Amino acid sequence: MKKKTILITGATGLIGQEVVKACHQKGYIVHYLSTSKSKLESKDNYKGFFWNPDQNEIDETCFEGVEAIINLVGASISKRWTDDYKQEILNSRTKTAELLIETIKKHNFSIEQIVSASAIGVYPSSSVNYYEEHNSSVSDTFLGTVVQKWENAVDDFKSIGVKVAKVRIGLVLAEEGGALSEIVKPMRFGLGAAFGSGEQWQSWIHVEDLARLFVHVLDDELEGVYNGVAPNPVTNSELTKTAAKVLNKPLFLPNIPKVAMNLVLGEMHILLFESQRVSSGKIEGEGFQFKFHHIEPALKDLLT
Repeated sequence: MKKKTILITGATGLIGQEVVKACHQKGYIVHYLSTSKSKLESKDNYKGFFWNPDQNEIDETCFEGVEAIINLVGASISKRWTDDYKQEILNSRTKTAELLIETIKKHNFSIEQIVSASAIGVYPSSSVNYYEEHNSSVSDTFLGTVVQKWENAVDDFKSIGVKVAKVRIGLVLAEEGGALSEIVKPMRFGLGAAFGSGEQWQSWIHVEDLARLFVHVLDDELEGVYNGVAPNPVTNSELTKTAAKVLNKPLFLPNIPKVAMNLVLGEMHILLFESQRVSSGKIEGEGFQFKFHHIEPALKDLLT
């Protein structure tokens, strides 16, 4: 039986590395695109191809034999949002989709589906709402705008006959990199604290579950929007307390005020204070089973 070949963008990033692992566990061949020629490898089941979306350059042989795309490309939102960097955050998500579509069209490649990353930052901050995928209101923040334009760019794949699924990713918890390492860094010195009121909701997901979720959407050829969050969101205060408990560290500092984080981080400080309680019910209804339902086992797995 012919092995399935998947093209992954953003394969060398935090989520991408886990998705590659999950694809290999299924026996899939992975082609991946990278802007760094030094990151290109060529193995039987893992082949790298160069692209430079800023210059509209792409090695179109990356599509040979490919049935589906997992699209994870995008500049990190965890860097200070200067005007130039904001443009990069947006372009790295929209221009890349345009380049992929143009290349597929030009060479008439037959791609069946794309499963693309998106983000729960599209949902307006709220302490009371419980967001499901059909919610149509969009956050008036910079991130809300980015996600809307990003999803629109990905939806353009439909115009060339490709099935489209979008996974709105929450707070990704991983052993190295991402938000968790930043949250626990001060804790290791006994300096952990919650942010603001600590009451803001954080819809988290263990990176291993997220990778499995992408592959589940791919395997079942699902279309539409799915939230990529675990079934039990927690408040920032609960997340902080649980992490301190798992690390066996004290928490005695007062909560860190919003104004202080604004001084330190600038506009991106909203990442710590936005409140989004998001439902995982739709993907569970499609038969996906989480390995990590609750925050404490997830943190124990990653921190101990």
